[in-house]
Amino acid sequence: MPQTQREPSSMPTRTEAKSNTITLKGSAQIVSEFFGYSINSILYQRGIYDPELFDATKKYKLRMMVTKDKGLSEYLKNVLEQLTAWLEKGMVQKLVLVIASVDTGETLERWVFDVDTNKKCLKDGSTQEKSEKDIMREIQAIIRQITSSVTFLPLLEEPCTFDLLIYAPNECKVPEKWEESDPKYIAKSNEVRLRSFTTKIHKVEASVAYKACDDSDDEEDQKEKENELRN
Repeated sequence: MPQTQREPSSMPTRTEAKSNTITLKGSAQIVSEFFGYSINSILYQRGIYDPELFDATKKYKLRMMVTKDKGLSEYLKNVLEQLTAWLEKGMVQKLVLVIASVDTGETLERWVFDVDTNKKCLKDGSTQEKSEKDIMREIQAIIRQITSSVTFLPLLEEPCTFDLLIYAPNECKVPEKWEESDPKYIAKSNEVRLRSFTTKIHKVEASVAYKACDDSDDEEDQKEKENELRN
């Protein structure tokens, strides 16, 4: 195999320079991959599926839980493929993971990921410069917050299901098996803003809203835990 001599450490190598260049397609893949791991993490942390249906893996230098259930894996694969295509066209405005009661259909939690796309990059295909290390550091912070959220979110004491909502323009071509949905808001809720990350082409801001407690003492205790999370 051909060999190449390593350039002096004081000079940036071509590989290093390339790794800092973010294209629209590359950015869409980064964001879509983040959504995949975030969704898996939320479903695991909130106990929507049995823990036995998840395997541990390493991503973002963190221990992540990923489903091994074939039906769920296939569903998420199809959603993320469509999401990636829409991200490349700047059509995704937000992704919402809704957790609802199986028995009543009431929305108990809304995990919201707002997406803002750099319009200039979308228009002329220009690239941006940002290191993978910096992007990963920002993503790590959000994943850690998702993991820590179990310390303040109310226990889900009933069987729950989840749904994924993707906000996109009306002219967006929707796959056949997809359908329009209401926003599935929570009538009385508390909201916690999580951290954000940006590739400089796509910016993602995260938050979670959950059904407010009826007991004022419990609600005050949860507020204190929310403040600890923000700090």
